[in-house]
Amino acid sequence: MSTETADNSGTADTSEQQFAAVVYNPIKVDIDAIKEAAGREAAEAGWAETRYYETSVEDPGGEVTTQALKDGAGMVIAAGGDGTVRAVAEAMSGAKVPIALLPSGTGNLLARNLNLTLDDLDHSLHSAFSGKNRPIDLAKIDIERSGGDIDHHAYLVMAGLGLDAKMLANTDEELKAKVGWLAYVGAIGKALTDKNYLRMRYQVGREKPRAVRAHTIIIGNCGSLMANVVLLPDAAVDDGELDIIVLRPEGFVGWVQIFVKVIWENGVLRRTKLGEKLVSPDVKALNYFRGEKLTVRLSRAEPIELDGDEFGEATALKTWVEPGGLLVRVPADS
Repeated sequence: MSTETADNSGTADTSEQQFAAVVYNPIKVDIDAIKEAAGREAAEAGWAETRYYETSVEDPGGEVTTQALKDGAGMVIAAGGDGTVRAVAEAMSGAKVPIALLPSGTGNLLARNLNLTLDDLDHSLHSAFSGKNRPIDLAKIDIERSGGDIDHHAYLVMAGLGLDAKMLANTDEELKAKVGWLAYVGAIGKALTDKNYLRMRYQVGREKPRAVRAHTIIIGNCGSLMANVVLLPDAAVDDGELDIIVLRPEGFVGWVQIFVKVIWENGVLRRTKLGEKLVSPDVKALNYFRGEKLTVRLSRAEPIELDGDEFGEATALKTWVEPGGLLVRVPADS
């Protein structure tokens, strides 16, 4: 099945039946249920028998995805949380093979931003085998470590330094498994009381570099978080740009300003044309920027996160967007 065949008909070319590869996190999904539903959907759409590749602690998905592509997979279905999806997408960069999502876990942020079904296995697999391809942007990042080494990665939703990275470091994983996103509440409290601000120089595109003391910087390929919180209201997954938010609260008043902007204005007012007219200008505690590329140099090593996973500490980073760098399977009628 060529990519063009999928776009036009949503079915496989039965003259050379290609197969779909399911890359799955065994802790996050019911693999037996997936096999039953995938077998049915693949047969109805004219695909060959689906193959399965299991992730592990040592390999969150990248290596098995690379193997699936070498084996000739015509589509890779990522079954797991945001970390699994990110690892699979990173390995698929430049492959021209579509990725399909079987959301699981706490966030499912890419699926939420694409308005995909979250809790309907049959619908998700039907979209995978009989849907169409949608090109979206893939964010790339070079992370510089204290020793000068540079790690190359991709992300789909957001990368962050400061509050969100420290929040992840403070989250109890066992509690998270039991109560989901509520486990972040205590971790947020710890992060908010951290007085170690980021001191950095950053440059958006070719603009003049700026020095800033900030609490948090988040770079987004998408704009929405859990619980319908819209952190980056102008972000779109296919606009060819990154959206950046810098938080610089000074005490309680600063956090109130951030809360009003993010929860009230982004989450409520911006949903209507009349409400958009009531949105206030940027405040000192919160600043938005947009661009195709961002470079950051920190005064000391700081924790960094990608799509909700800890990625150690960074002393500098360079991130940019690859427009249309990933094909995602979506419902045929979307």
